[in-house]
Amino acid sequence: MSEYIEANKKSWGIIAQDHYKTFKARLLANETTLSQTQIEELGDIAGKRLIHLQCNTGADTLSLARMGATVTGVDLVPENIHYARQLATDLEIHDARFIESNVLEIMDKHHEKYDIVFTTEGVLCWLPDLYLWARNVRHLLADDGFLYILDSHPFYMVWDEEKLPELVVKYPYFQKNADEDGWIGGYASESKPATNYSWMYTMGEIVTALSQVGLHIEWLHEFDWLFFRFSAEKQVKNAQGWVFPEHQGKLPYTFSLKATVR
Repeated sequence: MSEYIEANKKSWGIIAQDHYKTFKARLLANETTLSQTQIEELGDIAGKRLIHLQCNTGADTLSLARMGATVTGVDLVPENIHYARQLATDLEIHDARFIESNVLEIMDKHHEKYDIVFTTEGVLCWLPDLYLWARNVRHLLADDGFLYILDSHPFYMVWDEEKLPELVVKYPYFQKNADEDGWIGGYASESKPATNYSWMYTMGEIVTALSQVGLHIEWLHEFDWLFFRFSAEKQVKNAQGWVFPEHQGKLPYTFSLKATVR
């Protein structure tokens, strides 16, 4: 498993500078890189201690800081952490912290407690062990804190992305082997050749993993839109995200979840 993680670390490092440049431009032009859904579901976070897992180059972390939270970002990739710190300097946000760590190992090196654990948009597929991830989440949460997730719906994850909106299963829902890809990037940088690995997850695994560490699912929301665009020809933008008109109101593409300590 460690060789897969190391390959992913190397792959994401290749596009870190591109992500930094893209997100810097967005944050200089706008107050936030967060969606309206994320902002509304999080609620008032002013004064809250928040840790952002799999923070990439820190754009969302710093958007959360602009909402008044005291933020700490965590990412596996040293280049991501370097550029996250640079982005904080660029935006003159001086109290944001960034930690280089595999989020599956953060409980071994970081023992502070947080009001909010935040992780969103394309994160769970990079985790080979959701049960270990849940243990790390619980370790970080204060007893009155909550976890917030927004990510691709497992039902969306099964389809052949090149054939959507035609529904052709490419990735079996119950697959447990790592899926190898030869390209990285595409949503905030040009795609570049780099071997990386991802894992399928089911909704049952997410809920069960969190429940087993003593977290209570306060709510689970499902949406018919994606938080990213991969087809200018087939998708259209609505107020929340990118939709396939043929599937609007019919199929789930994104989910969000709030879990609290029992």
